[in-house]
Amino acid sequence: MASFDVYSVLVVLFLTCGEVMANKGNDQIIKENNCETKIGLPYVIEAFTSIFKTGSVSNKCCGELVVLGKVCHTALVKRTLENPLFKDLNRTTIIVKSIQTWNNCLALIDSPSSFA
Repeated sequence: MASFDVYSVLVVLFLTCGEVMANKGNDQIIKENNCETKIGLPYVIEAFTSIFKTGSVSNKCCGELVVLGKVCHTALVKRTLENPLFKDLNRTTIIVKSIQTWNNCLALIDSPSSFA
């Protein structure tokens, strides 16, 4: 039952984060926020590998991801999921991993020990 509660919280978090962007397409959000110019390609590859495959995100990449911002992070993940190359992936799993990656990076960057 505890796993159901965790899953429910993650779904609610995703829905509320996406509510602001519901009226705009992902491409429009990405363009308006200059998302593709805010983060270097090596960090995009590292973050997306951890979300779409397996792996972890380095402290430096987490810093870049947080600077990118939640709106850009979410729009880029959603746009990637719209690509036919990723049609066979479990969308829910990717969204959950995306939220986990964001939250882990945010916690790491907010932690005083990350600057030690």
